[in-house]
Amino acid sequence: MANQVKTIAVLTSGGDAPGMNAAIRAVVRTAIAKGLKVKGIDRGYMGLLNEEIRDMVARDVSDIIQKGGTILGTARCPEFAELEVQKRGAEICRKHGIDGLVVIGGDGSYRGAQALARQGINAIGIPGTIDLDIACTDYTIGFDTAVNTAMEAIDKVRDTSSSHERCSVIEVMGRHAGYIALWCGVANGAEDILLPERYNYDEQALINNIIEKRKMGKKHHIIINAEGIGHSNSMARRIEAATGVETRATILGHMQRGGSPTCKDRYYASIMGAYAVDLLIEGKTKRVVAYKNGEFVDYDIEEALAMKKDIDEYHFDISKLLSK
Repeated sequence: MANQVKTIAVLTSGGDAPGMNAAIRAVVRTAIAKGLKVKGIDRGYMGLLNEEIRDMVARDVSDIIQKGGTILGTARCPEFAELEVQKRGAEICRKHGIDGLVVIGGDGSYRGAQALARQGINAIGIPGTIDLDIACTDYTIGFDTAVNTAMEAIDKVRDTSSSHERCSVIEVMGRHAGYIALWCGVANGAEDILLPERYNYDEQALINNIIEKRKMGKKHHIIINAEGIGHSNSMARRIEAATGVETRATILGHMQRGGSPTCKDRYYASIMGAYAVDLLIEGKTKRVVAYKNGEFVDYDIEEALAMKKDIDEYHFDISKLLSK
């Protein structure tokens, strides 16, 4: 099996996440150490279609483990959903002698890897997304850094919110998943946490809670609002009009994607990168690397994409209890 894969490529796709560089570094150095050639594909699937492919050596990944973002760059490529485009991508891989591909990204990136595997290219996925929304894994590259970045920013907003006796609506990332909002809501001691999976859009309940907390002597009120709910500025205006409490919106935005990755993101991403190379050397394809129940494991990509993930009900209940 070890002789079947001679050249592997690595790409990052979708939204960038701190720790992707650690995974790239691990893929490149593990593969070279085990006698394989390595190529880097710039700008994800778009770069593959444009043949932005380059040879990589060990020194190409020196001094990158501490950097946020991805040295390979990333881009959205909606046309890769088309069968003819997928076939062209597979042909380009063969043209460049690529017989194994490591894809670092989220569910959309996995679907691209799945498509290439169906066209005969050995492909392995690594979970890279700050949203923690991949069902087959308890950890995704970038979440730990992003949630700590958001937590530190919210602490700072709380300081000024308390000084001015304001209500603050703080919007964090998470279009379809509320994990950053939930974790920050608990870690920052927020009075209200709005999650795409649970919010019932009862704004009056928020208003009543602010008024009640103000009667109890609270000098600030923190609402953590997930990006998937959004409209934080208009929400702040409505709350201020209804309560008489000065209310400001803060949208943390893409700062959550940047910054030097935490130790956890560097370490886990490194193990996952090496694990992906070992899977290819073993002759495996159409797999995704995951961290489940304290162990690094792998799943069939079809099985992984079919899994569903939701906010843990016990965790959500605890978040509400602690906010009282």
